[in-house]
Amino acid sequence: MSAVLDKPAGGEARQLVTFDTHPDHYVHWRLAFDGAVATLSMDVNEEKGIRPGYRLKLNSYDLGVDIELHDALQRIRFEHPEVRCVVMTSAKERMFCSGANIYMLGLSTHAWKVNFCKFTNETRNGIEDSSRHSGLKFLAAVNGAVAGGGYELALACDEILMIDDRSSAVSLPEVPLLGVLPGTGGLTRVTDKRKVRRDLADFFCTTTEGVRADRAKQWNLVDHTAKPQGWAQAVKDHVARMVSESGRKGSSKGVALPPIKRKIDDAGYHYDTVDVQIDRAARTATITVSAPAQPQPSDLAGIHAAGAAWWPLAMARDLDDAILMLRSNELELGTWLLKTRGDAEAALSVDKVLKAQEGDWFVNETLGMLRRTLARLDVTSRTMYAIIDQGSCFAGTLAELALAADRGYMLHLPDDPANAPSIVLTEMNFGAYPMVNGWTRVLTRFCGDQGPVDTARKRIGEKLAAEAAGELGLVTFTPDDLDWDDEVRLAVEERTSQSPDALTGLEASLRFPVAETMETRIFGRLTAWQNWIFNRPNAVGEEGALKVFGKGAKAKFNWERV
Repeated sequence: MSAVLDKPAGGEARQLVTFDTHPDHYVHWRLAFDGAVATLSMDVNEEKGIRPGYRLKLNSYDLGVDIELHDALQRIRFEHPEVRCVVMTSAKERMFCSGANIYMLGLSTHAWKVNFCKFTNETRNGIEDSSRHSGLKFLAAVNGAVAGGGYELALACDEILMIDDRSSAVSLPEVPLLGVLPGTGGLTRVTDKRKVRRDLADFFCTTTEGVRADRAKQWNLVDHTAKPQGWAQAVKDHVARMVSESGRKGSSKGVALPPIKRKIDDAGYHYDTVDVQIDRAARTATITVSAPAQPQPSDLAGIHAAGAAWWPLAMARDLDDAILMLRSNELELGTWLLKTRGDAEAALSVDKVLKAQEGDWFVNETLGMLRRTLARLDVTSRTMYAIIDQGSCFAGTLAELALAADRGYMLHLPDDPANAPSIVLTEMNFGAYPMVNGWTRVLTRFCGDQGPVDTARKRIGEKLAAEAAGELGLVTFTPDDLDWDDEVRLAVEERTSQSPDALTGLEASLRFPVAETMETRIFGRLTAWQNWIFNRPNAVGEEGALKVFGKGAKAKFNWERV
């Protein structure tokens, strides 16, 4: 889950975080299968933190633990379509999960903490996404104490079964213990998902002891409880019911996920379908996504035979990895330039197949991977400009990249229309890839105004050159070939000169206008409140709660309310 990159151009070697692993290499999770049921047992090796300096006691977790969880979920989705219910539990007695490791948080940089929180929230959102779109059901079998991020993991599941052993409790103790927000995902799911009454939620989030099973069920913090002597049978009964309620339509044969093919060099990150070129002096990364270079299968037999090499899945995996690599390892590259290359017709033909075969389990899971990857792009704290120039193929699914961008610059070639770039919309742009606000990117672009969306939908299948795309509001600026280089260069230079903190707040506010969902509230808090609280001396100062935790000293707070 990490790799050392030697910088041959005179720079120092860096320790990079990578996000790919395999069950053979897991050190924190046990993954088992029994017909339609998968069991993910958390068994954290306290000596195997992703970075040195802390021990992962009490089934606490760090980024390495969640990278394994993310990988396990991906393998359940693609390699085990027969699974209808996933049981999330602990392999340790009387301890489900104590949450994010506090000593790790105390030692981490601010950027590490925030990126860690973002990735864990995206993983939990992915659990809910699979339940919502694939019919894969999740049971949290909480067989011991659960706190903080451990409870967030349980909250992401469809149902929570908690052991009633008169000692195990559920808690969100971040406020009294650490002086930080009680889990962006935890606090929000308590209110938005579980509808816990406000006054009860206030008490629950400000007590270190938490509440035991009987009160947790009464307050709707969990769904079911069971005594130790009936625990195994209770798990079995609830799993059987959830399997019968699952709408997943998988087969007995899955699709293997081989390792991501990634080459790292001084110029950037390079994949089969995605290329990332890094300009450190300009503080930009140019992400180029390529359309299919070879004919793609249109029938299910061919699609299944292609497996992970099928272009839409291969592209989604490559792009997802590129986003994570850049987000965690390239903090100063604040502006991402989104480009596409290749044959638009090839991309459009894949869109037709995705739409025609969406009822197949593998196609459906591929759509889910695309949806989650694009959503990861939306919540990334980087400026994104779509550069729609000659050779571009922003068509259908690839047009989502342009729609996700903060601005779009499209080359206008009035004297050479045959070679002018175009945007092509398909049905996939109008519902297949909802953002975390539940809207399409087209609808979000127009702040919920349906009129321009309907107008754009009438142009499905047309090659929209710069003038038409500008009139429809699909791009921001359309310089001609005389002004193109200077206008794009100046726009990028101006953006990279502005405060990254201010831009993060601006972009997070503008990307999800009007409508709020549980997910937008989670990421809005993560971007604003969590960012702010994690920087405050009450949390991370030398006498802040995170710094003195476990040392026998009491935190010293600045009592001013800000």
